Amino acid sequence: MTTVKQPGYPADPAVFGKVAVMLGGWSSEREVSLKSGAAVLKALLQRGVNAHGVDVQRETILTVLQQQKFDRAFIILHGKGGEDGVMQAVLEMLAIPYTGSGVLASALAMDKLRTKQLLQGIGLPTPAYLLLDAGFDPEYVAATLGLPIMVKPALEGSSIGMTKVETVSQLLPAYREAAKFQGEVIAEQWIHGKEYTVAILGAEVLPVIRLETTHGFYDYTAKYIANDTQYHCPCGLNAEEEARLQRLALATFNAVNAKGWGRVDILCDQQGRPFVIEVNTVPGMTDHSLVPMAAKADGINFDELVYRILAQTLPGTNSPVGDKHVR
Repeated sequence: MTTVKQPGYPADPAVFGKVAVMLGGWSSEREVSLKSGAAVLKALLQRGVNAHGVDVQRETILTVLQQQKFDRAFIILHGKGGEDGVMQAVLEMLAIPYTGSGVLASALAMDKLRTKQLLQGIGLPTPAYLLLDAGFDPEYVAATLGLPIMVKPALEGSSIGMTKVETVSQLLPAYREAAKFQGEVIAEQWIHGKEYTVAILGAEVLPVIRLETTHGFYDYTAKYIANDTQYHCPCGLNAEEEARLQRLALATFNAVNAKGWGRVDILCDQQGRPFVIEVNTVPGMTDHSLVPMAAKADGINFDELVYRILAQTLPGTNSPVGDKHVR
């Protein structure tokens, strides 16, 4: 068991007390969360942390948290009920410090529509979009946004419910697919170019990763199943261009009031102009996940990354709960 720590992080894992690794949940991203949570739990145990996996169930989680008397929580829930501010509010109510963003930032970042509206309002670049309803006019949408178009549910992650639309006739089926999920449906301008992701750890912006997939876009299969997805780090940009994406990612992260750790996804068109796609406040931590890749490129192994994220719940950090609720 390794206990050596980087400067600024506690060498004694006992300082964390009893830690709940909150995983699973009831969203459509449950299976990804179970994989992420298993990896996080293993890493914490290897570092000597008194960590316990908690498969979050809507009916019992309050009782479990109260009875087990956890000192802090590592949230690795993806999607509704875990990444959207709901579990953060539960932990606030119970005065249990937790990893990542607070209630407001979690709810805002989970809602792609409201995130886009905020970014537009403060002048940060994001693709043009239209809000679709059951009576939308496919010809108008195509004429306004051009083709192809990305149709997506506003409240899902992991590319669930998303469809790349290349003809007008595909718009209505794509809408119906996205409308199967809770929340509004967005039609978004397609950006022809390259896709990048920028991870943030505390106050540090990690190296940029460029994604390359043989699929029509970086969909669920490309993210979690396919072995032909390519991840480029170094990303191929020069230092000035990479720094520009890092500044944009940090500005976006701060705009939604995110804290602790997360990831910002960006597309660059063929002229190199960047467009923010979304903010992830609880990114995946599986063997295909991007934050661990970026951390590794910065010399931080997986166990160290997980330990650093948990350390943000200690007094004096930017934990959403912070000092006042630490027992």
